[in-house]
Amino acid sequence: MSDGATREQILSALKSVLDPEIGKDLVTLNMVKNVAIDGGKATVAVELTTPACPLKSRIESDVRDAVAAVPGVEQVQVDFSAQVRGAPAAPENLIPGVRNTIAVASGKGGVGKSTVAVNLAMALVEEGASVGLLDCDIYGPSVPLLTGTSGLQPMAAENKFLPVIRHGLSLMSIGYLVPPGEAVVWRGPLIHKAIQQFIGDVNWGELDYLFIDLPPGTGDAQLSLTSTIPLTGAIMVTTPQNVAVIDVRKGADMFRKVEVPLLGIIENMSYFICPNCKEKHEIFARGGGRRMAEELGVPFLGELPLEGVVREGGDNGIPAVLSHQDAPSSLAFRALARSLAGRISQRNLSEE
Repeated sequence: MSDGATREQILSALKSVLDPEIGKDLVTLNMVKNVAIDGGKATVAVELTTPACPLKSRIESDVRDAVAAVPGVEQVQVDFSAQVRGAPAAPENLIPGVRNTIAVASGKGGVGKSTVAVNLAMALVEEGASVGLLDCDIYGPSVPLLTGTSGLQPMAAENKFLPVIRHGLSLMSIGYLVPPGEAVVWRGPLIHKAIQQFIGDVNWGELDYLFIDLPPGTGDAQLSLTSTIPLTGAIMVTTPQNVAVIDVRKGADMFRKVEVPLLGIIENMSYFICPNCKEKHEIFARGGGRRMAEELGVPFLGELPLEGVVREGGDNGIPAVLSHQDAPSSLAFRALARSLAGRISQRNLSEE
């Protein structure tokens, strides 16, 4: 190594390695944090833009190939770390420690939106990200049940609530603050105030991602949220059949009007795999989410199967990505989470 290759030569070689999603080289993106040379061994430290990078293996392969081509390099080691980047912060950001805020929405109820939000958030926790989940469904909060935290109450410190922590996920919901079974009968102004307090009066700490589970439709909660904080973007959850998909268009139009980017569409309950015959059955048809994404010109993030372990996980308060890690639905949730994280990194870096 001392006979030829230098740190500068290795950095020059790494300028040919592109982040596949962003389209810029690792050196320009300041993702190469260190190059160490020890005899014939070169160690490259690469800082990913998310611990859930969906193309980590490709980046590693490209780095190895580029560095190995430098004369004198006999062995290449790639060490990864991750630092999630956020969109440029607004001057009066109520949650300055939160790098990215993602609204999870649906045009209608019954499509599994909250279940998707919980499992996506939990999948990113499993990848090593710091994640929170805010339940903004004031009339029908389901996050406490889905996470096994029903009956808990958040603690307070320094005039702020502290999130409930379960499985490494930071949680807040109106379900922690009202007696079980008691209906919340509030008009729009009270919903607006509650959402402002959930954001400004909760000490969320440092988070890479804060998912915000919205109620179905395009009502007060959606408008209150978008007027309170800048959102990194929103994802729409639908099932394949037309009665659900047509409402996605309305939700997408609402986000367009309030200038919130639509990060993509997820199709839930796309198919059912019979546990006996292993055949795939499209109970609610299939492909409606993909077609709507193409029509709207937004990414289609992927499909989720209809599987009993997802229902079991929700009823038991242990998300399927934890309770049945090798189930098809859990594998799909993790793939979707990586895809979403990559999409967010791509948008944020394009705005720098």
